[in-house]
Amino acid sequence: MIDLTGFALAVLLVELTPGPNMAWIVTLTLSEGRRAGLGAIAGIALGLAANAVLSVAAASLILDQGPALTRAVSLLAAAMMGWLAWEAWRDTGESAPTATPRASEQRHGLAGFVINFLNPKSALFLITVMPQFVIDGRPSLGQGLTLASLSVAIATAVHLALVLGAERARGALMAEARARFVRRVLALVMLGVGLWFAAKAL
Repeated sequence: MIDLTGFALAVLLVELTPGPNMAWIVTLTLSEGRRAGLGAIAGIALGLAANAVLSVAAASLILDQGPALTRAVSLLAAAMMGWLAWEAWRDTGESAPTATPRASEQRHGLAGFVINFLNPKSALFLITVMPQFVIDGRPSLGQGLTLASLSVAIATAVHLALVLGAERARGALMAEARARFVRRVLALVMLGVGLWFAAKAL
């Protein structure tokens, strides 16, 4: 059995925390229009999907080594959430690109694909956090692909919402005073999730 709801909430928590993808999509949409933003989203989604497939395969190999390694992965998941919480807490909001060169939707899509396919944070998140929502902590290939698909779907939905309401999203999430408050609230929640993972492991 897998806890789809719990996993979806964990992914949504991370995706709602303002970060480079969010800043890039909003800035790109405001500067070059909706089509540019949608092109970037397509590339990001494909990159995350490819990254997720490799991460699921890696998780299966790692977790097949025995219960001790499964516990170690749980502790690593706790550390991962703690790191994300710290990163969100200390972020000054200055990670948004200052300028985005004009390019075709295909080039934006390619950039989104490469950046997210090669993103070690995405891989580490899936490898460590995914097993926490499977009863025995050792997801099968099918379970892993299900969770990975859910993760990509949630990320894409959040990105699509940003593009379709870029002006509003920027005012709500990227304004410095509000962005700092949002990041710090989500950081505390992520820290709580990390402590829960650690308690499960120990």
